[in-house]
Amino acid sequence: MDTKIRYEIEFAVNSSPQLLYQYISTPSGLSEWFADNVNSRGEWFTFIWDDTEEKARLASKKTNERIKFKWIDEDDKETDYFFELKISEDEITKDVSLIVTDFAFEDEVEESKQLWKNQIADLKHVIGSV
Repeated sequence: MDTKIRYEIEFAVNSSPQLLYQYISTPSGLSEWFADNVNSRGEWFTFIWDDTEEKARLASKKTNERIKFKWIDEDDKETDYFFELKISEDEITKDVSLIVTDFAFEDEVEESKQLWKNQIADLKHVIGSV
């Protein structure tokens, strides 16, 4: 089986880190732009798109800075794969960026990056950062 490769992609977001964090760290915030629905029970999150459900565990978070979810496989075992959303604020200009770290198979990296671009466009629309 092929292994997935890690990649990062950065997006400028016209928002405060505090507001942005609410949209990347809460089920209600995530369901506005990332998935059709997001449920959580403690550190366990279920992401729902159409008829697809994916489970993840909240692996780590730092308020107003970052959040990391580790994917859970169909046997309810934690995988080596995760996605992380990290907020970066330039100290001088106060420009805010969202840095996405994710994994994809080598032949799907560009498609995966495009998916993130679409998702982040939705996020920007929701928070009025267009």
